[in-house]
Amino acid sequence: MRTRPCDEYISNRAWFRDTVGGENLILRGTSALEYLELFDGYTGETEIDVYAKSQGHYENINYHVIESFDEIEHILHGNVLCSTFNQTVNDMLQDENSDEQALCEALSNYYFAHNESFDELKINPENTVRFNTLIEYAMEYYSGG
Repeated sequence: MRTRPCDEYISNRAWFRDTVGGENLILRGTSALEYLELFDGYTGETEIDVYAKSQGHYENINYHVIESFDEIEHILHGNVLCSTFNQTVNDMLQDENSDEQALCEALSNYYFAHNESFDELKINPENTVRFNTLIEYAMEYYSGG
């Protein structure tokens, strides 16, 4: 079984709200970046990435099953649980298969929204090398550099 398609909604954020709102799931990865409005997302999005305590029944939700949400930094926005930007960035930096385009765009949006600074981000030591590589791209993202 699949969720209703995102193109039936006015935005991906509305799709997330309707699909995972009120559920014991935390948006993660690219889905979290979209929900936090730091990445515009993709037209015709088909998959949602979440943390879950058990495997769910939707084919188009990627359930990253964990034992507890205690170690996941997250917010409650309305009825949607979403990993924080810090959590999301660190998770994506650790995952070599993460969407670098989404991450660079989100880091760029963060950078310009925070007075051209990454100072408030808390990057885990094991992610520092990859982060330092990506921020060069993020700072030049909108200039085409």
